[in-house]
Amino acid sequence: MNEVKWNDRLNIGVECIDKAHQRLFSIVAKLLSLNEDTDKQQHACKEGIKYFKSYTLKHFAEEEAYMQSINYSEYDIHKSLHDNMRDKTLPALEKELIEQDYSTKSVQHFLGICVGWLNGHIMIEDRAMTGRNANKWVHKASENEIDSLQKAIIQALETLFHVKAHIVSIHYSAEDFSGGNALCYRLSYLNSEGKRLQAYLIYEEQMILRMLNEILGKQIKKVDKTVSDAVKILSQKLMDCIAKHFVLTDGFRLEKVDLLTFEQVVRAFEKQCPPFSLLFSTDKNNYFAFCVKQ
Repeated sequence: MNEVKWNDRLNIGVECIDKAHQRLFSIVAKLLSLNEDTDKQQHACKEGIKYFKSYTLKHFAEEEAYMQSINYSEYDIHKSLHDNMRDKTLPALEKELIEQDYSTKSVQHFLGICVGWLNGHIMIEDRAMTGRNANKWVHKASENEIDSLQKAIIQALETLFHVKAHIVSIHYSAEDFSGGNALCYRLSYLNSEGKRLQAYLIYEEQMILRMLNEILGKQIKKVDKTVSDAVKILSQKLMDCIAKHFVLTDGFRLEKVDLLTFEQVVRAFEKQCPPFSLLFSTDKNNYFAFCVKQ
């Protein structure tokens, strides 16, 4: 992520909201430059991120008040996206920042997810408020369903990969958490009634290398075809573990597994996000996303 600039295409046509969005982008741009200055990086980023969070929460409250003032029909789902960012994503990112003493990598995680979230949220959800496009989160899963899936994924990751994970977001919408270095798999399933189900598993590259190093007991320094094929098989095993608890209970059988680029994942999420779309951080400070749509 080299540069963040405001683009007028992000305007939604509501002056107070557009000004707040511009301010958020200017804060992120400043944080990016601070993160590249090793002499000032730690203290400046700490203060800057604190301000970014404070301003973001203030903006959420103002935007929610505006939606209520116009009786916006999608208020509940829009507010749930704000709540998820406030109550899950920002605290999880802050936890990593503190544990990593505001390291360059932890700040990059923070900025990568926040920039991706902001851009996508403004372009889709906020523009939907003024009728410029449709809401991207059409289907809202129940809290019980999300909780069951979350627990199943955490248990499967620990059983198969020996990593402990915690939730970062229950509304992951293809934000780039890896700086472009991710392995992405799409597992396609079909049942006897002709219903299709697709699962997307997105691993931060460093998670894959660390995981295989521990499994094989040898140093693997880069992702090649052997690595991607191994993770393809492991992804199927991971789905098998998760399926026992949640998603593949209606006779779904695996049809194929595709290795995707991150850009292909973004395109798959452009019009509509999967109802189950979760982002996790591991105890090794790597990120993993799991998404299911039917």
